[in-house]
Amino acid sequence: MATIDPFEVRMRFSSQLQHLNASVTSSQKAAQYALKYKDMDEDLHSCILEQLEKTTMNTRANIMYFLEHLLEMASKERNNDYVRMMQRDIIRVVDAVCPEDGSGAANVKVVRRVLQGLMNKSILLEQTVVEIEGCLKERDTSADHGFSSPANGEEITRPRSTSGAPTANRLDRRQIEQRIEEDRERHKRMRESMWAVPDNLEDEALKFLEEMSDWGEDDEIRLREEREEFLEMLENTPTCHHLREKQKQNGNSSH
Repeated sequence: MATIDPFEVRMRFSSQLQHLNASVTSSQKAAQYALKYKDMDEDLHSCILEQLEKTTMNTRANIMYFLEHLLEMASKERNNDYVRMMQRDIIRVVDAVCPEDGSGAANVKVVRRVLQGLMNKSILLEQTVVEIEGCLKERDTSADHGFSSPANGEEITRPRSTSGAPTANRLDRRQIEQRIEEDRERHKRMRESMWAVPDNLEDEALKFLEEMSDWGEDDEIRLREEREEFLEMLENTPTCHHLREKQKQNGNSSH
């Protein structure tokens, strides 16, 4: 069996991270690649940090979504090294995806959504997420997040830093359009997932029926009492005189 070149593995993984998009498939493919070469987990983890700190803000957002897939899959496969390293470096990740200078204000919602998902999956502690949220509130300062259409030229400067100087990162028209399209695709997928019917719906229904108690004498008594209360309510409701007349007719016919 041919020996795998670690440098080639690293280069291929870096390329996958750079070409992530809004599709779940791209994130899952990159996550599967990382798990396939889990014996190089430290090297591939450093790849993630490296790409987060040198790529565009759009790519950083995509990598943030990818991390949720990777950590969930790693947790299910009991590959705790990826989880442990990300728990250790989560602050560094957040600083890269939405820096303190305001250049990543558009990514604040992305970070919040992923952190919430990781907390719900018990990958991150609630205390950690709460502490990071305190930092995110200070960074979510841009009203339009740099996605308004440029009036002149092809570039829009990012929000200014606290010192008043423009930040180094700039969004061109192509990046703006790409981000809008990717966000639209994610929102569409989220709406579809809300209406998705689970595959094991029949199993869930059978389980619900099994957990229900058998119909007994107490149920008969409760049903009789509820019927009597309902009939009494009809008697005291003026708008239901036609129902009362029908009830009287049914009563007379039964004698």
